[in-house]
Amino acid sequence: MAVPGRCGMLIENALGKGNHVPDVRANGIDLRYETAGSPDDPDLLLIMGLGAQLIDWPAGFVDELAGHGFHVVRFDNRDAGLSTAFDDLPPPDLAAIFGGDLATAPYLLSDLAADTAALIKELALEPVHVVGVSMGGMVAQQLTIDHPDLVASLCSIMSMTGDRAVGQATPEAAAALMRPPATTREEIIAGSIATSRVIGSPGYPTAEAEVQRRATAKFERSYGPAGVRRQYAAIVASPDRTAALASVTVPTLVIHGEDDPLINVSGGRATAAAVPGAELLVIPGMGHDLPQPLWPTIIDAIVANTRR
Repeated sequence: MAVPGRCGMLIENALGKGNHVPDVRANGIDLRYETAGSPDDPDLLLIMGLGAQLIDWPAGFVDELAGHGFHVVRFDNRDAGLSTAFDDLPPPDLAAIFGGDLATAPYLLSDLAADTAALIKELALEPVHVVGVSMGGMVAQQLTIDHPDLVASLCSIMSMTGDRAVGQATPEAAAALMRPPATTREEIIAGSIATSRVIGSPGYPTAEAEVQRRATAKFERSYGPAGVRRQYAAIVASPDRTAALASVTVPTLVIHGEDDPLINVSGGRATAAAVPGAELLVIPGMGHDLPQPLWPTIIDAIVANTRR
């Protein structure tokens, strides 16, 4: 698939052992995806966050989920990784969107949810267990609202409802999010390390060498900073999901770091409160990442939710 405006080459399984699969045409665009585990096991779909690629799901995390008896599918959202980029669209006016003028919003979270729904149908995964982090959690929520028949269970991690009164970032985290796009490998690595120091888990810091390795793999696979801005515009332009989440009936788990500076834990608490019967797991020392020491806790909770 040719993706205009993207530099880099595909690194097969750069951060994991998953089975590379060709792109699938879904909702009129191409989505790159990979799988792990046996296709005979229950399907579990992972949705990544803002500007993130499928390789941002740690390989060991994916392997452990597969080891618990799941056929794990992870993919690049539109405008990320090796899926279709919308580089022909004009840049969104974020200030205007924040002010309520949505004319330049390229798409909404509901469009990303529609992409995901089409992927689920194309791969015959329905109904599927869905796990989303950050923006991916927002997409997972919207997917469950818009396409309830496709979802077997929902897990929303380090995410929020879209209500701007909750989940506010600290000034330092907001500044890290809005840092000007890097233009070189060195700037990307340095920016990733600096961002990790701000939004990472204070109780479970990731080694700088590991942050550098992941940033390098992402850059070499695909680099599209304009897509990040468009995804962020979609987040800001999308409506509050609080009322709609009341219609969710599938088993729902909300996981949030108590020390998340990018999306305050109030965002997770509000999500759990909005979904009838949802379970909430707040983890002390966890920030806005998936630190390896917490994988057993997070994975055990995900597995338990799929069995509810």
